[in-house]
Amino acid sequence: MSNQQPEETPWSLWEVFVRSSRGLSHVHAGSLHAPDAAMALRNARDLYTRRNEGVSIWVVPAEAIAASDPDSKGSFFESPQGKDYRHATYYTKSEGVKHL
Repeated sequence: MSNQQPEETPWSLWEVFVRSSRGLSHVHAGSLHAPDAAMALRNARDLYTRRNEGVSIWVVPAEAIAASDPDSKGSFFESPQGKDYRHATYYTKSEGVKHL
């Protein structure tokens, strides 16, 4: 008989998104650690919807989320030069088109 303890695997970090009522978007509520998605959902329900304020919960492994770098926000979000066609102000109203 061996006295070795089984290795514990670290719980994954999960990001929690809650939708407070029908028709609204899910909003990031926080993070938690759990061994799997089922436990993450149960823990998220217990932690973030205690007063029945949620109608839907999403849990996403934190490692699955790709995010932009906050330090690069200027260059990442600025409008590219020469691409005015991406903005509605670039287009003019067509003559003879009555529904525009």
